[in-house]
Amino acid sequence: MMDTIAIPAAGYRFIPAVMQYSAGVAALPGYRLERARFADPVPLAEGWRRIAAFLDSIGRPRIAFAACELRSPAPFTEEGFAQFNTGYAGTLGEWAVLHDGRNPVARSNVCPRHAPPVEPSFHAFCYTVPDPDAAPSFAVAGSGESAEGKGSYRENTIAHGDTSPEGMLRKGHWVLGEMERRMGLLGFGWAQTSGVQAYTVHPLPPALTAEIVIRGAARHGLTWQDCRPPVEGLDYEMDCRGIAVERVLPA
Repeated sequence: MMDTIAIPAAGYRFIPAVMQYSAGVAALPGYRLERARFADPVPLAEGWRRIAAFLDSIGRPRIAFAACELRSPAPFTEEGFAQFNTGYAGTLGEWAVLHDGRNPVARSNVCPRHAPPVEPSFHAFCYTVPDPDAAPSFAVAGSGESAEGKGSYRENTIAHGDTSPEGMLRKGHWVLGEMERRMGLLGFGWAQTSGVQAYTVHPLPPALTAEIVIRGAARHGLTWQDCRPPVEGLDYEMDCRGIAVERVLPA
């Protein structure tokens, strides 16, 4: 399988992955990715409407929608997650975002421990904008400590149920490697990141924070969010991006 697939009309290329998301996106030459964050989480149905209105306001088509960050009330069961993903992908189909049956949109979906939303909500999204002088930009989808698309999460989770310092280090090593693999497929590395986020409700062991720093993943600092990954049994997730233009949309 090719490393990435380009969608010229959308202005980006993507890493094919699983039904619910692509593993990452990068702007094509002549375009840049921008990121918009909502001041407060916006429930999914309203979020779709607000994103559509925002894209209309800047003269961009729906297919320019390239990545998003979601917030959910609590981790899903595997069956519940599959059901949620089917509904989510349905809207992407209505927007004609799906490309030859593949989902090109990168995504993270995590669950805040405190003050979670009452229903799945949008936290942020990325889109492409024409820019002939744009520097390269990219967004890598969130990954927990499980290889997706290879069976159940439980069967593929690193150190399943082990949140000891040793277990968290094993999980963190795997996720760091997956971030590097995805960035590599897009042609980037930690040196090109503008933001790196880690999601866990468990303490990060010193050996893991040292590894994050040594690899260069904290060159602009590490944004820790007190959140759980979206599926029961997962304990650590990361995502990263290299985007120069970011904004906050009012509540």
